[in-house]
Amino acid sequence: MSDLRSSIEQSDSAQRRRWPWITGAIAVIVAVVIGVVVTSGGSDDTSTGTDGTPVRGGTLNFALIDYQRSPDPQWGTNYAESLIAGNVTDKLLWQDPKSGEVTPWLAESWSHNPQLTEFTFRLRKGVTFSDGVPFDAEAVKLNFDQYINGDPALGITPNGATLFPGYVGTDVVDAQTVRLRFERPLASALQAVSFTANAGPGFLSPNTLRLSAEQRSADATKVVGTGPFVYESWTPQVETVLVRRAGYNWAPPALEHKGESYLDKIVFRSIPESSVRTGSLTSGAIDATLDVGTTDEKALAAQGYPIIYRPVSGTSIFFNFNSQLFPTNDIAVRKAIQLGWNRQSLEKTVLTPSYSVATSVLQPSVPGYVDYSSSVTRYDAQAAQKILDDAGWRPGPGGIRVKDGKRLTVKLLGINNLVVNTPAYESIQQDLKKIGVDLQLTVVPIPDYTAQQAKAKTDWNIVAANRSRNDPAVLNLQYGPELGNGSYVGPESPGIDPAEVTRVLGQIETTLDPVQRAQYAKAAQDLLLRKYALVNPVYNPSQVIAHSPNVHGIIFDAQSRNTFVDAWKGNGDDNRAGS
Repeated sequence: MSDLRSSIEQSDSAQRRRWPWITGAIAVIVAVVIGVVVTSGGSDDTSTGTDGTPVRGGTLNFALIDYQRSPDPQWGTNYAESLIAGNVTDKLLWQDPKSGEVTPWLAESWSHNPQLTEFTFRLRKGVTFSDGVPFDAEAVKLNFDQYINGDPALGITPNGATLFPGYVGTDVVDAQTVRLRFERPLASALQAVSFTANAGPGFLSPNTLRLSAEQRSADATKVVGTGPFVYESWTPQVETVLVRRAGYNWAPPALEHKGESYLDKIVFRSIPESSVRTGSLTSGAIDATLDVGTTDEKALAAQGYPIIYRPVSGTSIFFNFNSQLFPTNDIAVRKAIQLGWNRQSLEKTVLTPSYSVATSVLQPSVPGYVDYSSSVTRYDAQAAQKILDDAGWRPGPGGIRVKDGKRLTVKLLGINNLVVNTPAYESIQQDLKKIGVDLQLTVVPIPDYTAQQAKAKTDWNIVAANRSRNDPAVLNLQYGPELGNGSYVGPESPGIDPAEVTRVLGQIETTLDPVQRAQYAKAAQDLLLRKYALVNPVYNPSQVIAHSPNVHGIIFDAQSRNTFVDAWKGNGDDNRAGS
C-alpha cells in the first residue's frame, strides 16, 4: 500500500526484478466458500493470540506487494519502506493503536507551552544506535534539523517538512532534554513524533546523517538506527534482510516487551502478484504475507492460516476532485459523483469483512471522525441526476451527459498496489455511467502513477489514494492549500474561498482539548464533504496479513504498520487443515 505525501510519494521508474529465490512450482490455492476466520482481525490486538511461551531464534520470511526503493527510513513513503523503517528505527513516543493516546518510548516524559509552539522531551537514558553512538539530545537535534530542512549538499530532501510545518528548530537543553520550536501552534506535534507511516521521524545515527542519499542507498548496512533490528542486506526490488540488534532493551513500555527481539532474522520479499504471494505461503516458501487478495482470505482461513488485519488510520481511500480542471471544477459534478454510486453494492461484491465502506474522508478510528452515511456518502442516483439536470448537464450520445458541447468525462488516476482498488473503481464506474458520467480509469503501478501525478493539476480530474495518520490533522496535511492541497484549491477554483479552507483546516492545530478538537475536525469534514465537495470517500483500507500458524506476536501500530520486536516462530504447532 502507498499513501499520498503532500501531492504524492516519490518513486523510481526502474523495472521490477524477478524474485530469484522462488524455485519450483508454486501451489495456487482453491477457493473455499466459508466464513472468514479472523484471529485478532479488525482489532488493535498486538499479537496473534497464542498460549505458548515465546521462542527465541529463527527467520521470518515476510512477503509484500511493494518493494523498498531506498533503505533510508526518513525518506521511504510506501508501505514496505515505512514498515521496514519502523523495525530499524525508534520514535520519541508510541501511539496506542486502540486509544490513540501517545505514551513514552525514547522520550520518557514531555511537556508543551500554552501556545503549542514549544514541545520539550526528556530522553530515556541508556539508548544507543547500533554503531555504539549514544542517543542523546544532540543526536535528536541533528535528526530533526536534517529530516525537516533537508540537506541539498547531501541530496537529502526535506522529508519531514509537511509533517512539522512551521518548524523553527530544536534546542539542546541538556544531554537528555530537547525542545522543538514552531512558528505557529502545532497541536499534532506529539502525534507526529510517534508517526510510523510515510517518511517517518525515526532516528538515524549521526554517522548515517553525514552520508549522502546516494551513499545510504549504496550500502544499507551504513543506515544505522536505534531499533530492534539492523540491516544485513538490501537487494533493490527483490528483498531486504534485517537481523536482531544485540543489546536492544528499549521497546515502547506499552508493549511490555523486555530485551532484544525474539527473531534472529526477517527477510522481506517483494512479490507483486497476489496469487504468487498466496502460493508461496501455502507451499511454505514464506511464513507470512501482507496484501492478501480478497478472493484468498476465506480459502486461506479454511486451510488453517490465521488472517489478521487492522484498518489503516487516517483518510479513507478517496477520490480527490481537481477543483480547477473541467468538469470537476463544477461543484454540481462533484456532488453528483458523491451521491451517484452504490456503496452497498461495493460492500457486497468487492469488499471482505476486513474492509468497510467509507462514510467520511476520515477513517472511523481517527479522533473527530463524523459519519456522513445519511447525507453526502449515501447512494441517491435520483438526487445526483437532478443536481446534474439543474446545472445544465443534458443526456447525450451513449447516455453520457453534455454541457456547452462538452461531454461529462472525468479522468481518474489511481494506484493498483491495493488489491481492492481496481474492482472498487470499476464498480463505481459502472454506477456513474447510469447517471451520465463517463469515469475513465487509469490504475497503474506506483512508478507510472508518480509520473502521471506530477501532471495531475492539468491532466487529471481525480487522484485516488489515501493518507495514513492517526490524527485529524491528516485533513490539513492532505488538503490544506499551504500543505498537500490535494484538491488544488486556489484562485482558479470556482466558488471556493482558499483562505476559508486554510483557516478551517488549520484550526485543528490550535488546541489539544479533545472536545474543541473534535469540533474543529467536524468543521473541516463539513467543508471538504458538504460545502465544497472536494472529496469523494470510497472505502476504508486495511492491512491484511495471512500467516503460518506457527507465527505469533505480529503487532499493528497506530498507522497499521507492523513491528516485529515481539514476533516469534513456534515449533510443531502447525494446525492447518490437512497438515
